[in-house]
Amino acid sequence: MKTVKSLCLIAILLTSGCQEPAPFVSEFDSASRVASGKPVSVMLTSYSTTLLADGSDHTRLRIAVTDSLDREITTASHPVHLYVTGNGRVAAADGSELPHQTDSTGQEYALCRLQHGICNLLFITGTDPGKVRIEAKSEDLWPGGHEIHTLPTDFTMMKPEPGQLLPTVKSVDRMVGADISFLPQLEDRGTTFSEKGVKKDAIGILQSHGFNYIRLRIFVDPGHEKGYSPGKGYCGLDSTLSMARRIREAGMKLLLNFHYSDYWADPQQQYIPHRWAELDFETLKDSVKAYTTNVLLALERQGTPPAMVQVGNEINHGMLWPDGHISQPDQLAGLLKAGVEGVVAINPGIPVMMHIALGGQNEEAVFWLDNMIARGVTFDVIGLSYYPRWHGTLEDLKANLLDLANRYHKPLNVVEYSNYKKEVHDIVFGLPDELGKGACIWEPLNWRSGLFNQNEEVTDLFSVYDEIGAKYLNFTCIDRQSDR
Repeated sequence: MKTVKSLCLIAILLTSGCQEPAPFVSEFDSASRVASGKPVSVMLTSYSTTLLADGSDHTRLRIAVTDSLDREITTASHPVHLYVTGNGRVAAADGSELPHQTDSTGQEYALCRLQHGICNLLFITGTDPGKVRIEAKSEDLWPGGHEIHTLPTDFTMMKPEPGQLLPTVKSVDRMVGADISFLPQLEDRGTTFSEKGVKKDAIGILQSHGFNYIRLRIFVDPGHEKGYSPGKGYCGLDSTLSMARRIREAGMKLLLNFHYSDYWADPQQQYIPHRWAELDFETLKDSVKAYTTNVLLALERQGTPPAMVQVGNEINHGMLWPDGHISQPDQLAGLLKAGVEGVVAINPGIPVMMHIALGGQNEEAVFWLDNMIARGVTFDVIGLSYYPRWHGTLEDLKANLLDLANRYHKPLNVVEYSNYKKEVHDIVFGLPDELGKGACIWEPLNWRSGLFNQNEEVTDLFSVYDEIGAKYLNFTCIDRQSDR
């Protein structure tokens, strides 16, 4: 967290208002930027989404306009309207006020304009802790948005002691992974997949193109009326056991992702399971441990144990709210330790991942990891999500991963991504000391991933994974062999 004095430093680093220095040259320009094109979306990056509600804590906001491939349009000069809901304000990069106007509905917004395709601003907190929503709109483009959680000023910052910064000793595999938790739902709707005119199993298609890991999310009671899959229970224990058997039969490994919720868990929602809603905190911790153990025991008994486990999903704002919100860091640490204990009780050798949704947000990633490690949370792998709409540029991702590798000496994995498939793997596997352990694409079976068309047929984009597998896993594509 920063003090108001550092506003001066930011003012030196950035020109005033929305001004941006002349465009720089980057190794990622050809993949992530174009000089012109049809704008589709507003990209809004908040470089921290956890701040102190002290009236002066702040973070940089970066705004760009992107095309349908999420490439920034470097010549864009769009006006952007910034709407803030909650206690805080948006200011120019030097801390000065932006012009404000009112739209046709009576809502007030701050106004900026892109220069060289970019606008740099600040978000400055108010004094009331809570959630603040920032939305960036421009013309008829898809808006960008972020939710910032501001914390009470008595939040106790902690940093790890040297003895707590221990390198991971467990063996952690290299991963070219895919989260295909939706597959049973797709198949029950009658969806089938094909390659070169031949119907094939989706898992088999991925395996034949170099993927070696499948990631599955698991909910506590997804069949509950307010759960993820009312009455059907997709992504519950039974469907997870079934999918784990298929993964094993395909010769692939399983990354199991505990959401500790009946519904989606992410930085904006971490709903406590209905069956745990009335529990006191100590009983809640016991339930987290027991549930984790019972799920892993069921997988162990059928001969399909996971090769890696996530204790929580995108938990930079905590989990099992309100008890485990980041504003209560000691309680969050207690819940995470209970989850880890549940894993260790079944197999102490399984690597445990902590997953935060902060691909390009280094300051917040360090804040979260420092505070959890200092509070005694132990784990083996740092997992991050990287979606450029929220998590910054490829340059931000690379800089963040390099810093985290140097600070914590732990394996790193971009465990959710979709865009920039080659570049993400090159960044991760290029980290020093073999600390980059790969990545896991989010729902590649959807045609929007580019790997399948709208008829569920394999596209030529799979050749990227043939190359990734060959380069980083010594994988030889089956189809390439048969074509010779």
